[in-house]
Amino acid sequence: MAKESILIIEDDPDIVELVQYNLEREGFRVVAALDGENGLKEATSRKPALVLLDLMLPGIDGLEVCRLLKQREDTAGSAVIMLTAKGEEGDVVLGLEMGADDYVTKPFSPKELVARVRAVLRRGKRKSSGQPSRMEIGGVTLDAERHEIRLHGELVYFTRAEFRLLWTLVQQPGRVFTRNELVDRITAGESFILDRNVDVHVSAIRKKLGDQGDLIQTVRGVGYRCKD
Repeated sequence: MAKESILIIEDDPDIVELVQYNLEREGFRVVAALDGENGLKEATSRKPALVLLDLMLPGIDGLEVCRLLKQREDTAGSAVIMLTAKGEEGDVVLGLEMGADDYVTKPFSPKELVARVRAVLRRGKRKSSGQPSRMEIGGVTLDAERHEIRLHGELVYFTRAEFRLLWTLVQQPGRVFTRNELVDRITAGESFILDRNVDVHVSAIRKKLGDQGDLIQTVRGVGYRCKD
C-alpha cells in the first residue's frame, strides 16, 4: 500500500536530510523545499498529506505559508506540523491558531517526530471516516472542520483544548467522563496542550457559552457530562 506523501519546507539542508532519511525509512514519500515560495508551489502541485514547516524561512515566513496553505482550497486538506526553534508559549499558541495541527521544537528526536507525523495523519483519517464534523445543541454549534464554535450564530473564540473538551462531551450527551478521560481526549498524547487542568477549561468554556453554560454539568466526585 502506498504511503502518504510528506513535504518538508525547511531552509537548513542538514535538517532536511535528517528528517527525510527518517521518514523515508518508515516508507513515506518525501519531497523538500528550502524556502516558503517554493514550498507553496510544491504543496499546490503535489497536495501532500502533511507538511513539515519551519517558521523562520527566507522570503515568505512559515506563519504566512501556513495561513496560505489553510486558506487555499487545493491545499487546505494538507495537515501541518510546525518544526521550529521558536518554542515560547506565545509562538506555539500563534502557530496553532494559524491552523497548524502540531508543533515540534528544535532540537527534536527523529523518532518522536515520526510518531507525531503518524498521530496527525491518523487524526486526519478519522475526520474523513464519516464521523460527524458538525453538531448543534441548544444555541451552540460546533464545527470540527473549521474548528469553530458559534453561540446563537455568533463566533466565539475557543482554544484547541477547550474545543476538544466540549466536542467530547457534546458527542455523547448524558455520559459522564472522568477528569482523566477528558485529559486524554484534550491532549491526545500531544505535548503542546499547555494546561491539563480540566476544571480550568470547564470554567472557561462555561463563561464563553454564556446563557448556554449549563450545557456542561458537574458530577461531583467523578467528572463532567453534557446535559441531554
